[in-house]
Amino acid sequence: MGCQLFNLGLRWPIITILALKNKIYIMASTSDIRNGMCLEMNNDIYSIVEFLHVKPGKGAAFVRTKLKSLTSGKVVDNTWVVGHKIDEVRVERRKFQYLYMDDMGYNFMDNDTFEQVSLKAEMLERPNLLKEGSEIEILFHAEKDIPLTADMPSHVTLQVTYTEPGVRGDTATNVTKAATVETGAEVKVPIFINEGDKIKIDTRTGAYLERVRE
Repeated sequence: MGCQLFNLGLRWPIITILALKNKIYIMASTSDIRNGMCLEMNNDIYSIVEFLHVKPGKGAAFVRTKLKSLTSGKVVDNTWVVGHKIDEVRVERRKFQYLYMDDMGYNFMDNDTFEQVSLKAEMLERPNLLKEGSEIEILFHAEKDIPLTADMPSHVTLQVTYTEPGVRGDTATNVTKAATVETGAEVKVPIFINEGDKIKIDTRTGAYLERVRE
């Protein structure tokens, strides 16, 4: 899951901005927490996956959160007392086009600036579904200008390059077989799918969605 963009103008009344050694530090509080927000903690950058404000009968109110590390992908639980200050990270979302894979990783290019960036496989969800020319969004640390994570499109359309022949007239969707698509990925498809068919695949689950008719 990516981080939400930071709008300085809209959030000016509820944040504190500290300028130290030519860097901008954005101090937010628990009242600013939202899903997708990025923050720095324990020398890592996390995205807020979910949160819950809790007001117990006794004691101080607190916020219970689930945080996803943008470096390891690990999800951790964290709790803050209401009013606790957190270090929000400003991020920028940019569109890149997939070029090729090599020993350095998966290579992408910004079509506006022609800037190229290489991402490791672990920064991408199901990179085996990437086709040359596919467009993704990469989230950058706004001040360090380094990629944090990447968002694949919700689905892709790929051609089946190999599968066992289908059964003529059988349109059952509850019986599946293996199929290899043009990127080399293997997907479970209904038995009526044949070589040459184009299919839509959910990049979040890797599951077949539907056959695409020309």
